[in-house]
Amino acid sequence: MELSKQIWVSSPLSTPQRIAITGSSGLIGTALVGYLKSEGHTVQRLVRRAPVAPDEVQWDPRTGFVDLEPLRGVDAIIHLAGVGVGDKRWNKKYKAEILNSRLLGTTAIAHAVTELAPQVFISASAIGWYGESGNRAVVESDRVGDDFLAAVCREWEAAADLAQGVRTVKLRTGLVLDPTGGALGKMLPLFRFGLGGKLGNGKQWWSWITLHDLIRGISFLLEKPISGPVNLTGPNPVTNQEFTSALARALHRPALFPAPAIGLKIALGGFSSEILGSKKVIPAVLSEAGFEWDYPHISSALSALIEE
Repeated sequence: MELSKQIWVSSPLSTPQRIAITGSSGLIGTALVGYLKSEGHTVQRLVRRAPVAPDEVQWDPRTGFVDLEPLRGVDAIIHLAGVGVGDKRWNKKYKAEILNSRLLGTTAIAHAVTELAPQVFISASAIGWYGESGNRAVVESDRVGDDFLAAVCREWEAAADLAQGVRTVKLRTGLVLDPTGGALGKMLPLFRFGLGGKLGNGKQWWSWITLHDLIRGISFLLEKPISGPVNLTGPNPVTNQEFTSALARALHRPALFPAPAIGLKIALGGFSSEILGSKKVIPAVLSEAGFEWDYPHISSALSALIEE
């Protein structure tokens, strides 16, 4: 059974809450909205168009507008919106869009958070914060990297810090695994036909988490008195070669067709640095707070995710 259909198994929040969410139509947002509603919480979805449903509230990240009145008394605000870093080939224009969608949107929501004063503000970030880490394990206290996405994450998190007087959590999310989308969704067709393989030399570290555990992690952070950056990854990062081998085993297919680094650079442009780069990220804050992953190991995770 696909793991994405088994998300609703984590411990519920202690009391029903009213929670506002941006980015509710994305892979993570869709799953999170479904989970929270299943647990009896009231969810208000911030949308960029005129609302057409009772649970929708309008905002415009480009102008900074957020319709505050329907959000008065909200208990939590979760900000997930931002254009996908791997959706298009990186050029100057798209890199500006990646940055601006995060900087403008987060600034608008942070100002709204200050005005609305919820109990907690959870804002998306990414493990791109660390830049290239090679074989060195990094935790939340490690410094920011020096590449493009690290610079984006630095400004992204600084914008979240504009929220005043509210517990603020910054989610440094890793590679999110679910067969319905994201990187795994794109990889599955190739691997099902036996055309998959390692990317580049396969030695780069991938820090991953199932969508299931990611939703459980956000629910955990809504409840626990944790603030600051939190690595939302699994406790056992793997190399790309280990990942692709585990995926091939789960599908009972060979993994004989590696993608050479030069081909990825030609096909993906600047984004190839994220595929070929190495980030060995350890979720120290979650571990120390007592969070337990349902799927801490890549083999069992991929076996649960994939249904033949």
